[in-house]
Amino acid sequence: MPTILVKHAVEDFDTWKPYFDDHDSTRREYGSQGYRLFKLSEDSNDLVMVFDWDTMENAQTFLESSDLRSVMGEAGVIGEPEIYFLEEIESKLPEEPLA
Repeated sequence: MPTILVKHAVEDFDTWKPYFDDHDSTRREYGSQGYRLFKLSEDSNDLVMVFDWDTMENAQTFLESSDLRSVMGEAGVIGEPEIYFLEEIESKLPEEPLA
């Protein structure tokens, strides 16, 4: 499953988040299989998102869409996002939660 990592800053997280949430149905239409959202610990307006996608082609189409650019502008995204297309080559998770 293709994974996309996106990093960008926003003017204000509390303003940005409803736009992100409302855009979930559009992401799903393009093949998004879910996401994880992180903030850099020193700045809650610096965000990292990790998305799983059904195909790399669908992810690229979504990322190039004018709709996405429009929503990002309305939501207060600052500058151009850093986008990385990832292909997992290995994974190891603990079999039991670490105490």
